[in-house]
Amino acid sequence: MGAIRYGFPRVLRLLKTDEFSSVFTLRASASNGPFQVLARPNGLPHARLGLVVGRRCDKRAVIRNFLKRTVRETFRQHASAFAGFDFVVRVREPFARAGAMDARANLLQLMQRAVKRCPAP
Repeated sequence: MGAIRYGFPRVLRLLKTDEFSSVFTLRASASNGPFQVLARPNGLPHARLGLVVGRRCDKRAVIRNFLKRTVRETFRQHASAFAGFDFVVRVREPFARAGAMDARANLLQLMQRAVKRCPAP
């Protein structure tokens, strides 16, 4: 039996500007509450995630890092359900640690809605 991996490897990330811009231009979007989710088919056997959490969201890096960790963990837990899609998640406003579970559920619904709005490849 293998060990459970909790990492977020480079293969699952959008890293280059071209990868982000392709999702921004050819996108299906869904937004609600603190999130805007943009999705695009990628033709790969796995899903990839890009994050946009600006200083306008919160000036404190500790809060921005918490927001990013929450989004990454939600994506990591459900990445297999979204195989073949690239996502860019834009956090528009901060949420409290007490509301993190609601924010995760909201994010998951938005990702599902964005996938449904994507054109067929």
